[in-house]
Amino acid sequence: MSDEKTKLNAVSPELDIPTPNLDELEKGPWPSYVSGLKRLAAGDATHAKMMRGVIGTLEQSFINRRGYWKGGTVGVVGYGGGIIPRFSELKNEAGEAMYPDALEFHTIRIMPPWGNHYNAALLRKMCDVWEETGTGLIAMHGQSGDIMFQGTDTDGVQKAFNKMNDTETFAELDMGDFSFDMGGAGPAVRTSVACVGAARCEQSCFDEGDLQRATINEFLDDLHRPALPYKMKWKFSGCANDCTNSIQRADMAVIGTWRDDIKINQQGWKAMVADKGMKYVVDNITSRCPGQCMSLNEDSSLEIENRQCVRCMHCINVVSPLSQKYAGKEGNAILAQGDDKGITILMGGKRTLKVGDMFGTVIVPFMKIESEEDKERFLEISGNHVDFFAENALEHERSGEMIERIGLPAYLEGMGLEVESEMIDEPRQSSYVRMDGWDEEVSKWKERKSA
Repeated sequence: MSDEKTKLNAVSPELDIPTPNLDELEKGPWPSYVSGLKRLAAGDATHAKMMRGVIGTLEQSFINRRGYWKGGTVGVVGYGGGIIPRFSELKNEAGEAMYPDALEFHTIRIMPPWGNHYNAALLRKMCDVWEETGTGLIAMHGQSGDIMFQGTDTDGVQKAFNKMNDTETFAELDMGDFSFDMGGAGPAVRTSVACVGAARCEQSCFDEGDLQRATINEFLDDLHRPALPYKMKWKFSGCANDCTNSIQRADMAVIGTWRDDIKINQQGWKAMVADKGMKYVVDNITSRCPGQCMSLNEDSSLEIENRQCVRCMHCINVVSPLSQKYAGKEGNAILAQGDDKGITILMGGKRTLKVGDMFGTVIVPFMKIESEEDKERFLEISGNHVDFFAENALEHERSGEMIERIGLPAYLEGMGLEVESEMIDEPRQSSYVRMDGWDEEVSKWKERKSA
């Protein structure tokens, strides 16, 4: 690797402890987190000396190839979670703490605003609070969506939260009665995440922020007082682009969709085809449709067999940045979602532990989210799952792992949900089908569809 440093890395201060392994990470063409940690260690934050010890501990981890942090119990008054405790086990040859200032290095999880909306004044105030009560190290955002205030001692945890949770701290920003609440940690409901959605995205299919807020308020006690077998996450994405990665990471993924026809501006479409050429359109749009539902007529107009459309939005994404050019600023988009919008609910997404990565499975193919009654129905489904999860999951078992263990039919029965064709994960592998009760089930299915 080149010994040259980027402009940012080159100005990192020299510390009074040797860090030859970490220094290697400052070399080369990319900015390094090590330089940032060193600047914090040499800064004016209350716990700058703690950061010096953390850097020294990290250097020892590189040398000995082991971690030196252990967990414990740290909290704030009235809350059962939201803090990630870390206590150092690193000792010198005499058996004493090698870095006494870094015996504790706790992280506070704070719930962010919906859609991660901040202004510069709010960000500066958050930094000021953390420099006053911690190390100044902030991660925006953790995988659960929280603002991660990293590095303080036990007393600092309470001091920092008191300031973050006090409207007086942010009074000078002219934001009304604004303050932050604690995020989730441990075997509990975790902090929910929503995309920027309806605030500024034309692809939004429902009011993500409103539904997220209603969900958090409904399950606030389960968030702040851990009482579940393991973590439970919601994520809200306004469309199939799934900017929150909900299908991969959320126990309950809520994704916006529509159920009527895609809207086509044939004039704009034809102008795009005439300019871009047929090969571009076939190679980049129609041939990449997973439902193979798009076809071109001889006059270059577009036909879509909407019954075969899976609402993946690939075609909409490709033509969206071209709409102004070919349809005009005042014209309709070349392709757009239908008007009958709502949400799809998927259950069971998670990362690696136990059975490996899992995507969510559809449990509600479509439901409207427009009225208060719609929201109440969504919260009822959510509450039924939390109760079912609490009663049936094993310790340290996520929702997807529970469903995998007991089977989707048993889960749907326990939730009181009807089986739908959209729930099929893969075609059956056995060619033998039991036909007993077939006519009765067909009659039930037809009755549900005609309702």
